[in-house]
Amino acid sequence: MFNKISNKLNNVKTFFTIKDLENISGIKAHTIRIWEKRYALLSPQRSDTNIRYYSLESLQKLLNIVLLKKNKYKISKIAEMSHETILVYARELAYKIAINDDAINSLKLAMFQFDKVLFNNTYNKLLQKKTFREVFKDVFIPFLNHIGLLWQTDSLSPAHEHFMSSLIAQKIQINTEKLEYFTANLDTTYVLFLPENEIHELGLMYLNYELVLRGYRTIYLGQSLPLNNLNYFIESDTKVYFFTALTVQPYDDKIVEFFQKIEDMLKETKHSFVAVGRKAMQVKNMEFLADISVCSSMEKLIDKL
Repeated sequence: MFNKISNKLNNVKTFFTIKDLENISGIKAHTIRIWEKRYALLSPQRSDTNIRYYSLESLQKLLNIVLLKKNKYKISKIAEMSHETILVYARELAYKIAINDDAINSLKLAMFQFDKVLFNNTYNKLLQKKTFREVFKDVFIPFLNHIGLLWQTDSLSPAHEHFMSSLIAQKIQINTEKLEYFTANLDTTYVLFLPENEIHELGLMYLNYELVLRGYRTIYLGQSLPLNNLNYFIESDTKVYFFTALTVQPYDDKIVEFFQKIEDMLKETKHSFVAVGRKAMQVKNMEFLADISVCSSMEKLIDKL
């Protein structure tokens, strides 16, 4: 990974390499360099060791340029605009347009500018044409997948990711609460939790929404739950489905041990356990005495409901 030139005090990334800009904007580094030389659209700086880097303002400007270009503004015309004009035109477009790719670009702008108003305007525009389920599947999931890649390539700071995750979590919670006044199926209980030290819960929160939407009784236990806290539900006479998502926990050398503990807890019960995620797939070939299954992604699991 690149050595980040970052703001060490607040952990918000403020300087970016050209590869960062390519990853975030979707514009090839070669094209960015051409825009620099031909139109002077961006002005990179150089570190003490002569490494080119770009400011947060440059990244925001590039995202605004991409939004204008995708909406039929010619790059030569954009180059004639002042920085303030580009910002005004792009912001106006971001408020007006909220379909898939354009919405995702608007969400990127909201993320890097910590702009809650832009996030909410984009979301509300989407709801004029899509259901919440469509917004989540068509826009939020691709956006979250994208910022996951940005995080892996060191192009994104935790502060940006946490800002957007909290806003999306709020929308899931609001829409789930709207449904919780009616439960049709009481024969089975769905218990959703994340293992200890696991905090990535957006997928699990959305799974909870999908279950509630279908009229199922759910109990959402949230992040970082010790396994012994499940004992109360294991003793239940009602059929229980346990769902968890394994993103960063348990560590690879603890995966088998984790599933063996689950097996010991469930092997003489009628309950079921489903784990989702890349880590869960590490035990896909194991045979269990209990009803334990794994799935590679939350999307695939929801399709099976």
